[in-house]
Amino acid sequence: MQKLALLLLTAALLTGNAAAMGAREFSLDQITLPPDFKIEVFAENIPNARSITAGPEGVFFVGSRNAGKVYAVIDENADFKADKVTVIASGLWSPNGVAYRRGDLYVAEINRVVRFPNIMQNLASPGKPVVVNDTFPGRRWHGWKFIRFGPDEKLYVPVGAPCNVCVQKDPRFATIMRMDPDGRNLEIYAQGVRNSVGFDWHPHTGNLWFTDNGRDYLGDDLPPDELNHAVRSGQHFGFPYHHGNLIPDPKFGKIAPTEAYSPPVQELGPHVASLGMRFYTGRQFPEKYHNQIFIAEHGSWNRSTPIGYRIPVVSLQGSRAVGYEVFAQGWLQADQTVAGRPVDLEVLPDGSLLISDDHADRLYRITYRP
Repeated sequence: MQKLALLLLTAALLTGNAAAMGAREFSLDQITLPPDFKIEVFAENIPNARSITAGPEGVFFVGSRNAGKVYAVIDENADFKADKVTVIASGLWSPNGVAYRRGDLYVAEINRVVRFPNIMQNLASPGKPVVVNDTFPGRRWHGWKFIRFGPDEKLYVPVGAPCNVCVQKDPRFATIMRMDPDGRNLEIYAQGVRNSVGFDWHPHTGNLWFTDNGRDYLGDDLPPDELNHAVRSGQHFGFPYHHGNLIPDPKFGKIAPTEAYSPPVQELGPHVASLGMRFYTGRQFPEKYHNQIFIAEHGSWNRSTPIGYRIPVVSLQGSRAVGYEVFAQGWLQADQTVAGRPVDLEVLPDGSLLISDDHADRLYRITYRP
């Protein structure tokens, strides 16, 4: 038996499945949550599970960054456990972003956005996608995209900076753009955004809120990641000239234009890799969480002491942040072993919270039962 176990472990290491084995051995009892909250596996075996969008009831579409695939995750009997995971598209260029609208599934690759028409009627064989817009820059660095439709029926598409920190002649870099559902009228909505991989709109005001990843190589504690609030088109959020609450960049701060920058509403942890964010619009969780912001912190890769690998909540009063507290943690274990990396969130119709994990290849569901 010991020899068989050793052979299996050797095979897993040789095939690159050691991380997956570690994820299976990891117990969700190690995730700490506030009292009366519970986390369970909703779906697994979703390689590199990234952004989530909800289709019709019981169906979720999940993008990937490295796997080149888009998945349909299906809960056929409404028991909040996935019964089926199918690949509906493969061979795509980092199809991180997914958005469902009026029967069609939109998918963002690095240089384009495509659409799978009538996806629910064609899950078994979606066919070739329709190109919506293929004019985006084809730069890999920060090129993967999170996409979502706003209350204005526009599709919002970020274009990350193709560098750690730099000034680019192409004004589309380091922005959040938006366009009509057919790909027309593409325009820059927000500038000075290094790399946003998650945004949502306030359920009452309709204003855009988004996370932004701070630059690297300023030490362990600088700069912070950001949670930003855009109240109108055309705001500039500082990159590459300033970071966080107007921390000047050592190089580019000296040549910063004189225009005013919009500081973050909340400085997040340094290098936590803040990705997906959602306003909690359900009613299952206690009232203190209603219309507050949950963020997926993917976790640091370049900090001497790792940080992130958790779900915090930012509490708001109006448009002002009054709290930034950890809600779920434990994917980074005490010995600094990484058991999971949260990427995106989705509020389910019953008020529970769905979380993707591209390290463990899973979706989790968090519920509240007092």
